[in-house]
Amino acid sequence: MRALVIGASGGIGSAVSAHLMCDGWDVTGLSRSVDGFDVANPASVERGLAAQTDPFDLVFVAVGILAPLWGAPEKALSAIKPDDMARVFAVNTIGPALILRHAAHLLPKDRRSAIATLSARVGSIGDNSIGGWHSYRASKAALNQIVHGAAIELGRSHKQSICVALHPGTVETPFTQNYAGRHKTVPAEQAAANLLDVMAKLSPEQSGGFYDYAGQEIVW
Repeated sequence: MRALVIGASGGIGSAVSAHLMCDGWDVTGLSRSVDGFDVANPASVERGLAAQTDPFDLVFVAVGILAPLWGAPEKALSAIKPDDMARVFAVNTIGPALILRHAAHLLPKDRRSAIATLSARVGSIGDNSIGGWHSYRASKAALNQIVHGAAIELGRSHKQSICVALHPGTVETPFTQNYAGRHKTVPAEQAAANLLDVMAKLSPEQSGGFYDYAGQEIVW
């Protein structure tokens, strides 16, 4: 079995890679820090994915930012800065969309395959009761729409494919250390195991959905 993990040097991405390799998977990893694979750079995405000539049984997209390095998630509408919002969308939404452009050639047509993208429960519009974090929430809500549309398109040519958005929970990584607060956190290794277990149990009929780490569907 072959897997492609994008964002393989990050907390969840590296844990997913390690878990798959322990299970005997042949894992290809791509990341900005190791390979120069920058999801916010269309040329980088095109170059990196065009170089992948053999299909993968699993593509796992583990990229995302809460805010630019120089900023923080907004607590109020008055804190929105257009450039910061654009950066969040570039990484969280447009980057995965550029990756999904290549899904048809990355996945096989003759067997089950899956492509998963990390989303977040805070991207659920129906579950938002406290507001705030506007750029991050909006970028993940937009990502969910792209994943849903990609699943429909991919399902026409890859009948056994599964394309989903996943919420990992609050994971103990540098990504969340300043914002976890009172939220229960889980180690990256446990989050990876949870998400891969969810992926293993999904069927093509569930493609296009938004699921949490326990396999429960999340409201849009």
